[in-house]
This record gives sequence, structure tokens and C-alpha cells, in this order.
Amino acid sequence: MRFHLHHLRHRHFKTLIRHFSTKYSGRVIQETSNGKTFSVTIETPNIQRDIRGYPIPRHDLICKITKILQSSSPAISPSSKLITDPFLQVSDYLQTLNLTLTPSEASEILKSLKTPQKALEFFKFCSDEIPGFKHDCFTYNRILTILSKSNSMEIVKAVVDEMEKCGIKGNISTVNILIGIFDGVLELEKCVGLVKKWGLLFNCYTYKCLLQAYLRCNEVSKAFHIYIEMRRKGYVLDIFAYNMLLDALAKDDKAEQASKVFADMKRKHCEPDGYTYTIMIRMNGKIGKAEECLSLFQDMVTKGCSPNLIAYNTMIQALARNHMVDKMVFLFSKMVEKGCQPNEFTYSVILDGLAAEGQLVRLDEVVEMSKKYMHKGIYSYLVKTLSKSGHASEAHRLFCNMWNSNDGGDRDAYMSMLESLCHSGKTAEALDLLNKIHEKGIMIDTVMYNMVFSALGKLKQISQIHDLYEHMKINGPSPDIFTYNILLAGYGRAGGVDDAVKLFEEMENGDCRPDIITYNSLINCLGKNGDLDEAHMKFKEMQEKGLNPDVVTYSTLIECFGKKNRVEMALTLFHEMLAESCYPNIVTYNILLDCLEKCGKRSEALELYAKLKQQGLTPDTITYAVLDRLQSKSHKTVRIRRQSPISGWVFCPIG
Repeated sequence: MRFHLHHLRHRHFKTLIRHFSTKYSGRVIQETSNGKTFSVTIETPNIQRDIRGYPIPRHDLICKITKILQSSSPAISPSSKLITDPFLQVSDYLQTLNLTLTPSEASEILKSLKTPQKALEFFKFCSDEIPGFKHDCFTYNRILTILSKSNSMEIVKAVVDEMEKCGIKGNISTVNILIGIFDGVLELEKCVGLVKKWGLLFNCYTYKCLLQAYLRCNEVSKAFHIYIEMRRKGYVLDIFAYNMLLDALAKDDKAEQASKVFADMKRKHCEPDGYTYTIMIRMNGKIGKAEECLSLFQDMVTKGCSPNLIAYNTMIQALARNHMVDKMVFLFSKMVEKGCQPNEFTYSVILDGLAAEGQLVRLDEVVEMSKKYMHKGIYSYLVKTLSKSGHASEAHRLFCNMWNSNDGGDRDAYMSMLESLCHSGKTAEALDLLNKIHEKGIMIDTVMYNMVFSALGKLKQISQIHDLYEHMKINGPSPDIFTYNILLAGYGRAGGVDDAVKLFEEMENGDCRPDIITYNSLINCLGKNGDLDEAHMKFKEMQEKGLNPDVVTYSTLIECFGKKNRVEMALTLFHEMLAESCYPNIVTYNILLDCLEKCGKRSEALELYAKLKQQGLTPDTITYAVLDRLQSKSHKTVRIRRQSPISGWVFCPIG
């Protein structure tokens, strides 16, 4: 091949100076008289090959091209002011030296590129721009492996389609790569189809890849079928694949198949590890085989697998499920002795187990044996759990233990204990806790006070409400709108009208303005304690201040007027309610129906019931109790037909 020197010089000004990656030999053929031009013959290098006949990759060439491609994206060259493209540089470089690439060299370059996008661009460049280059199975395997990290299934499928279109058969490694990439049964079936299409044979790794792929798709039955086929051909899984299969079978309630795989595993000299035993213990505990769980746990310890927290928790849970409380507590003691620190799940399982067997008294024993691991977080969790599950006495006992054992405090635990005491009506203990909580560094807030006020109000303990409210005003924190509303509701329940009015006036003169709930509470207090006119005045005042009465406001007043036999006023309020687009609920209708029935206004009651139906409300037991009373007082037959799946509720008087 001949080149003229002036051509080489002209190219030198357009491109960067290159350091050739391969050595070449040449000889002078002719020299002109002026000495400016001459011709040389460049001999094509002899590419060395390995013993199998494959070309040995030229590492200098690979490094040079990789360096070019790993440079920045197309940019303006400072020297030439021309746009330089790495791929154009590679093409120019290969053309200058009259070189091509072998598939193995292309594969090595692909391996060195940092991003899947750059690798895919180079892969396409090789087949489109390098004369005589043709991808083989190995370069396809390389690009598929790189693309597997990009999570772009469409690109992978396009590459496979191109591979088949070019008539290139993959090898079993190609199939293994695709199985690892694809998700979904249909895609996996296509991979199996490629094995047949390309005339390949499954190897052990292919079976393992396919089994794990089916497990990723939650196709446990198909995975087990693959396992049986592997077993028939004498292939063995590794510990990771065995555990993955066992875990899937156990979660899918295939206990018999899991036991079979576990037995095969031991026969094939694949020693189970701690995770394997944990899977089997969990499965057997779930199906009630407690003795089998104990045997597996003992076998695990004997084989030198030290149980971790998960293994202990799993075994404790199995014993708790099977009502073996003594063994559960004993195992917990061994767990602590071995220095394995329990977590919240451990205590929750033990709590459930003790509660189910009526032995919560043994919780003190459990806490005592794990005292070195007890901290305020665990105490808090236990107190909250016991409180929420209705075991107030046990929660309080444990809370006292926490109080005496820790310098600091956990606000959540104290809030849970306070809530539990209030809910169970132990207001004396709640007040005592509220007064002492600051000793543990917990700041008392309005929420805590409101919780106790609510409990005192429900029990109508007015004097305690007075004392606590005065203490709150002196020592803080300041009452909020919820505090006032809770206090008003408590005064109303206990008949403390004067206290309610005084508190309302305090609100009006202070920074916390009354809202709808405040007015509702005061109206309820006034109306149900006989001061109907004052209640109605507050209703009018509420409207004047721009607060729109809600369904609770109207229902409260209707009930109060109804109980005083002032039916006309109750009906007037009901019609006003409708006119204001405040739609009554079933409670409102029940209140007014009851009022009309007691006053003997049967026709008005039936008319009201018809409106109830028109509004699409469903009568409840109170509605039917009123209707039953109407029927018993009537001289006419009243037929009440219960709910029909088609027509709904029907009330029909018959003349």
C-alpha cells in the first residue's frame, strides 16, 4: 500500500499528533530529484494467534482506542477550532494505519468503557464504521452484560433481535446473561426457547439462573420444577440458591417440598447455615411443629452455627405460637446469657405469648433477666404496647419500674401511660403522674393537661377540674382552644352552668376566641340544664359573629326544645336548618322523630320519616325503636318492612 508524503503532511494539520500503537516496517521505493516527495511500502503486521487460532488482542491498540473514547464528548479543539468527535478520531486513527479490530479487541474496549451508553455507541460504531468488522457471540455477550446494569429492557431486546437478524448464534453464556436480565415468565420462556433454537444444552449455572429468576417472579412451582430437573441430572445448588428456594417454598406454605429440599441439601453435602435453619424453624413453627423447631434449633447449635438475633426471635415466636411459655422464657434467658441483645420484636412476641396464656405476671421475670439491656426505648415500647392492648395494671407496674430505673424520661412512654390511666378512669394516678413528670426532664404541655381534663370531665369531677385549671394558669402552659372546649363539655356534663358561663366570658376577654365547637358546648350546657332561652340567645349571638351553626348546633337545640315539649320551636329550627343548606344526619332525624312521637304528632313523624328516606339516609336501631312506639300507639295498622336489597327501607301506614 502506497502513501505520498504530502498527503501525510496535509492530514497532520487537520488532526492531532498520534503515537502509533503498533510498530510497522517500511522501505524506500523511489526518491525524486528535488527530494521533496518519496513513496514507501507499508507492510501489514502479522497478527499473532493463540493455540486455538484466535487472534491475540493487541493491548497497545486497545489502550489507545480506549483512551480516545474515554475522553470528553464531542467538543471544539483549541488548536484547530474544529469539532473533535472521539469516534471520528478512532475512525481516522484506524484508517490512517489501515487497521481493523478483531472481535476480541472490541470486547476488551467495551469492557473498559465506563457507561452503558458509551459502550452501546461503540458497539454500533464497530459494525457500522469499521470495514470488515463483524460482531460475534462474545462481543454480543459483552454488550448484553454491560446493558444489564442500565435497566433498559427495550434496548436489550433490540440487541437480541439484531443478533438473531444477523444470524449469530449465542452460546449458553448468552442465555445465562439474558436470564439474569429479564423479569417475567414470558421473557424467561423465550430464553428457554433460545436454548432449543441455538442447539445448546443447559449447564448447572443455567439451571441455577433460571431457578432464581422464577423465584424473583414469585413462580415458586416453576422454580421447584427446575430444581427437580437439576436433581435428576445430578446438579447441586450452592448455599445461597438453596436458601433462596427454601425461603420461597416456606413462604408459599409448601412445607412438604421445603422439607424435601432441606433433606436433599444435607445429602448433597451442602451444609446448612444459620439462615437455612432459621427458615426451617419459622416454617415448622407456623404449621405447629414445635418439637421439630426445637430439634432444628439444637441441630443448628450442635453444628456450630451460633444463633443470631433473627434465629432467636424466630425460635421464640415458634414457641409462643405453640403455647410453650416455659420453654419460651427459658430460651430468652439463654439468649441473654449468650450476649444476644433482644429488640422490640423479641419483647412483642413474648408479650403476645404471655398475654395469650394469661401469664403477663411473668413479664417482670423477663424484664429482670434482661435488665442490662433494658433502656428507656424498650421500656417505652413495652408501656405503650401494654397500654394499647388494655393491660393498664401491667403497664403501670412496668412504668413504675422504668421510673425507678432511669434518670431520663421518654415522652412517648409517659404520654402512653397518662393516656392509659385516663382511659381506665384512674384520675388520681393520672394527676399524680402529671404533677411529677417534670422530675424526669419532660416538659408538661397542653396536650397532657387536656387529656387529664377530658378524663375528669367524663367522671364529673368538677373540684379536681377547678384545682387543675388554676394550677395550669399559674404554672403554665397556657390553655388553648381545645382546653376550653374540653372544660366546657365537662362542666356541661356535670351541670356546672355557672362555671361554663364564667369560662366562656374568660375566653371572650382573652386571646383565645370561641369557635363553633365552643358555642356548641356552651349551648348544650345551657340547654340541657334548663336555660333554653339563654341557649337560644347564644345561638343567635353565634350567627351574628359570623360563625355558621353546624349540624351539631341545630341537633343540640332541637333536642333541648323537644325535651321541654316545645315542638313548634324544634320544627322551626329544623326547617331553618334545611333553608341554610345544613343537612341533618340520622341523629338529627332520630331526635326530632322522638320528640314528635312523645308529643303524639304521628302524622308529622311519618312525614319526617319520608324526608329522611328522600335524603338517602339509612335508619338505625334508634329510628326503628321510635317507629315501633308509633305503631304500638296507633289504632291503625302500621307495616314496617325491613331493608330490601332492591327497594331499601319502606314504612307504609295502612288505613
